[in-house]
Amino acid sequence: MKKPCELERLRELRDTLVTGLVERDLPIRLALIAALAGEHLLLVGPPGTAKSLVARRLHLAFTEAEYFERLLTRFTVPEELFGPLSIKALEEDRYERLTAKYLPTASIAFLDEIFKANSAILNSLLTLLNEREFDNGIRREETPLIAVIGASNELPDSEDLNALYDRFLLRLHVDSVSKEGFPTLVRLRGHAKPTVPDELKLTSADVVAIQNAAEAIEIPGDVIALLCALREWCSAESISVSDRRWRKIVKLLQVSALTNGRETASIWDCWLLQHCLWNTPQDREKIYQWYAARVGASAAMDPSKLTRIVVSWEGKLKSAQTSRSPMRDAKGHLLYKVPNEDSLPPARHYIQQRRDEKPLFLSPANSVSKDGLTRLKDRTNGGSFFTADELNELQVEHGGYYVRFVKWPMREAYLADRTNWLRTEATFAEMLEPTRQNPSYVSDYLRQIDDVKAQVLEYQSQLNQHIQGMEADISSHLWVSAEFAKPAADKLTQTQNEVNTLLARVLRVKEGFELLPLESEFADLLDEEDQSDVEAAPQ
Repeated sequence: MKKPCELERLRELRDTLVTGLVERDLPIRLALIAALAGEHLLLVGPPGTAKSLVARRLHLAFTEAEYFERLLTRFTVPEELFGPLSIKALEEDRYERLTAKYLPTASIAFLDEIFKANSAILNSLLTLLNEREFDNGIRREETPLIAVIGASNELPDSEDLNALYDRFLLRLHVDSVSKEGFPTLVRLRGHAKPTVPDELKLTSADVVAIQNAAEAIEIPGDVIALLCALREWCSAESISVSDRRWRKIVKLLQVSALTNGRETASIWDCWLLQHCLWNTPQDREKIYQWYAARVGASAAMDPSKLTRIVVSWEGKLKSAQTSRSPMRDAKGHLLYKVPNEDSLPPARHYIQQRRDEKPLFLSPANSVSKDGLTRLKDRTNGGSFFTADELNELQVEHGGYYVRFVKWPMREAYLADRTNWLRTEATFAEMLEPTRQNPSYVSDYLRQIDDVKAQVLEYQSQLNQHIQGMEADISSHLWVSAEFAKPAADKLTQTQNEVNTLLARVLRVKEGFELLPLESEFADLLDEEDQSDVEAAPQ
């Protein structure tokens, strides 16, 4: 006998079970993986969609396995599922059933309209599904049950059935054959029943061996991260998933990895999650879209988390680049903006007043009016002062003679002398420059940015490996539908572009920090006694 988890054996068995079926590949896959994991499959859909056929095909996969099938109604009595009461036992005051050929002795069972189960059979059915045990009188008997395929035209509408509903880890909504598949369906003749070679068939011992071996399968960090994120998402979407169900999901992922010949569960095994978590068929599509959007998460850190980190560093860089600090000269003196000045003003904060944008002056001493007849006694011109043009009209004594101010040899020196200006004390705005950063801080920032860069590069490397092996992984996967390859490839390519862009952003952030101005060792603040005599620089 070949190894029970041998990939090619299971692949050939799976493909054999699908023979002659139209668009029922997925139900067969889920039924087989459910059986190998010791779980049950629920098929929901209209009548006539081959739900019972899936169970009968699953039965063909096992050797020496009893098969049981029953349609439940509101009036179904325990005897129909668990066997009639033993008359002989009753004669001996024992309440026991004759279970041969009934559900307690079956390995594979199909229960149609399972949610029609009434309270008279519900408790025994729950125990049998979960513990694989049946209470026969005062004895609790182990059953050979491998898997139950449940079927229903509708979902349960009573809270009393929630426990039964939860026993089916895998769920699938089955529709009628599509328009594309219908021509193939009508060409079918008879009821072909595939022949499964004995060397492909499984035994109960094979199933037990697979489940025991699966316990050693590792659940890596990226799968755990995905499960944690999915649990939070389900909670936000009000999709109720019990802790017991999550534990069963982990076991299913381990069996999936083992049967695919791996020692570690992968993101691709998580494709099965869409068939484990939904409470309504509409939820399944939402879960699938959530998963499909995250198939590129080959590490515990996904692109969105990396993006948030990069955005944070971009914010720090922008803050540093836009920060401004007072400008100082080589001696450490503060520099100020002085409007309308072409040269350095005096140390004290005074500014020349203007009229119509023209500087104002006092008139020279001993100056007279332009006609030379009136000596000016008020140098302020009645408080209006003089512009340079108005001074040019005056006459000034020079060498015993009066000359016009415009031709006075001392004119330029007079205009430059600040004591001749109309001045008022002013508060100048400090001249600002990009803030000089502490070199040790910048060095630490660059180190941290290099760490982020390393994370992005590592993610990029893992993603590239993911992409290279993606098509082969999906096409060879026993349980993932082949049509998932294209959306997976599209998403991985999109994620790859996002990560490449993210790396470019990290490099720009690093370059930005490297170009920041640094503090000088000579940039010491002035002592308080020097603060009163501060030079001002031109605008």
